[in-house]
Amino acid sequence: MDLIKDLFKGDKVIWIIFLFLCLISIVEVFSAASTLTYKSGDHWGPITQHSVILMVGACIVVLVHNIPCKWFRVLPFFLLPISAVLLVFVMGMGLLTGDRVNGAARWMTFFGIQFQPSELAKMAVIIVTAFILSKFQEEDNANPKAFKYIMWITGIVFVLIAPENGSTAALLFGVVFLMMVIGRVPWKQLAKLLGTVGVVVVLFVSVVMAMPTQKLSQVPMMHRVETWQNRIKGFFEDKEAVPAEKYDIDKDAQIAHANIAIASSNVIGKMPGNSVQRDFLSQAFSDFIFAIVIEELGLLGGAFVVILYIWLLMRAGKIARRSEKSFPAFLVMGIALLLVSQAMLNMMVAVGLFPVTGQPLPLISKGGTSTLINCAYIGMILSVSRYVAEKEEQKAAEQQALEEAELAAKAERRQEMVSVMQEVFAQLPSETARISEDVALEEVEMVKVKEEEI
Repeated sequence: MDLIKDLFKGDKVIWIIFLFLCLISIVEVFSAASTLTYKSGDHWGPITQHSVILMVGACIVVLVHNIPCKWFRVLPFFLLPISAVLLVFVMGMGLLTGDRVNGAARWMTFFGIQFQPSELAKMAVIIVTAFILSKFQEEDNANPKAFKYIMWITGIVFVLIAPENGSTAALLFGVVFLMMVIGRVPWKQLAKLLGTVGVVVVLFVSVVMAMPTQKLSQVPMMHRVETWQNRIKGFFEDKEAVPAEKYDIDKDAQIAHANIAIASSNVIGKMPGNSVQRDFLSQAFSDFIFAIVIEELGLLGGAFVVILYIWLLMRAGKIARRSEKSFPAFLVMGIALLLVSQAMLNMMVAVGLFPVTGQPLPLISKGGTSTLINCAYIGMILSVSRYVAEKEEQKAAEQQALEEAELAAKAERRQEMVSVMQEVFAQLPSETARISEDVALEEVEMVKVKEEEI
């Protein structure tokens, strides 16, 4: 029992949320990976691989949550340059060799291991943003210099990620903005940033939608323009205006089958393993796994998954409020915002509230790099919660020691008073001394009772 307590420290609620997400992931990925099973011819291969990754991820959680959270601030010093170099390398290989998956160069293989450099870049940016905000905190607001430093770092990473993975770059930028709001960056700076971003987005979307695809695709870093156009048009298209018998289900197959999966569900769903649309959704085990969750587990199962992520954010907020130092507080909030924002984006895509993106559902979708990095995030949250709990225990022990010292001092003063009075009474006549001693002892007892009542 003591060994388990030593291994699994930190906030118990975070551990419970992590466990539930992993269990849901194993069940749903096993069900949703039918296309992978068909391609590989191995029924157990995809889920075995995913289970191994989750087990490695659990080991990462245990390892990371035992690291003091103050050491996390050194990670960006080598993660930022490494991730920048890898992002440039992946982008360059995509341009030179055309080696892309689904039209995007996001992955690279190193000693047989495939991973996404953008995941390392996201972690580095979140940590360095928390560090800068903690260092530039003043009495009323954060120092304006914090905004400048954060924007330089985030802007560089954004430019490196956006051409191949625009949704990830936008998501990271949004999380950094929320962290600056929490970090009390002056509203004047944030308002200017929002205005600038709004103008840039409007101009960019206007150019993308107005210019011919052939011309834009020849511009460096604009090879995904056709994909962007189709997703924007598909999202704003009035599907209700098209008669059901004329609706082209193959035009936006993923969206259509995701809608069918959700519409064909009910309160309790078809139960795990009984999904129909998993055989038609090419990314049923990743980008659209939430649709499969609703199809199999029903509205109750989908609501439970949403509650888990909201619970994670609320718990992270509670941990941050209890933290005495600003860096752990900003770090835990940044990580929670990143995980929950990505989860909400994935869910909104699955139910048709947002254009299609390539964002997996954290800790539930099948993945390699993303799953391991998300496990590291959970370990960091648990590390901060362990630090907060240890500080509270230390403060409680110091308070208890102080109270015990005060009680001991009071007892010592009472004993000295009794000794002095006994010496005085010893010099008086015996009868008078006896009466006076009784009165004095009664007074001492009364004082003792009053002190105990206080």
